[in-house]
Amino acid sequence: MPPPPPPLGRGRRRAARSGQAFDPALDDAELISVRTQLAQGRWTAVRSMLAATADDWDRRGHRLVVLGEPPSTAAWARDWLLADPGSPDATTLLACAYVYGALRGKERPEDARSACRAAAELAPEDPTPWLALLILARSLGTEEEVARLFDEVRFRHPEHHHAHHLMAARLAERHPGAGQDPLHEVYDFAAWAAEQAPADSPLAVLPVVAHAERYRVLAAAGSEPPDPLASGHWTGRRARQVMKAAFDWWLEWEREDHPRNRVDLNFLAHAKYHEGRPAEAAALFHRIGAHAAPAPWSYPDRDPHDAFHAARSAALGTV
Repeated sequence: MPPPPPPLGRGRRRAARSGQAFDPALDDAELISVRTQLAQGRWTAVRSMLAATADDWDRRGHRLVVLGEPPSTAAWARDWLLADPGSPDATTLLACAYVYGALRGKERPEDARSACRAAAELAPEDPTPWLALLILARSLGTEEEVARLFDEVRFRHPEHHHAHHLMAARLAERHPGAGQDPLHEVYDFAAWAAEQAPADSPLAVLPVVAHAERYRVLAAAGSEPPDPLASGHWTGRRARQVMKAAFDWWLEWEREDHPRNRVDLNFLAHAKYHEGRPAEAAALFHRIGAHAAPAPWSYPDRDPHDAFHAARSAALGTV
């Protein structure tokens, strides 16, 4: 299998040029404030926030991954460790920073892996160091490594949202030449994860995520049109069943409290719009508000801002 493309890099660059960069913090106002303080070298706010986050693993992972992304984070995390040697939170933040440094080509991948292993030793129950390793392996690791790391995350938190999304994206890239195979393993994986999760788990939306990730791969391979509106990927019987089940889950169980709620809503709005259900898509766009995400609007290689706003305007009748 060829190595995956850098995740959403081109879309992010386009967004930055337009002055409307997507914010991975989504709707976490506390995280946005703390990230600003960390960029100024004030790491004590990070320490307080992470202490309060405790073992809310999805929220902890989301916050540490977002804080680890800016290039300046590694230096401030090292300062924190000088003041508080052996801090699991500081060590995990530094590990996340090294992972993103490695993905940018500024750190050695083995140094990032070592930092993650050090964090895992300090907090054996925390899935976040393993999540960081999975993020690295998503782009630089083998299939076997990705599967092993996913199992490590899931052992510590079976419903880990971000890890399931990463696994779906990687599985979707298998056998790109197989075309529209309804038995493709990414669909089986997503269905299995949704069935294993509790009724109120946002993993109920994972089959929709898998469907979009597979479209990304098929369109890049040339077996689907690059314009999702020209594709029948969302209008077949199986696709409609998946979309209906996920939308019905949202109506009954919407987890507004989940830190990555807006990620799911973007995937669901994208699916409903391309399925030809503008009223349902409009309800989702209202809920998304200002918190658009580059995925899946950038799939397969589109300007995500243009795609998001065109779909939103069409669904809301403001074209």
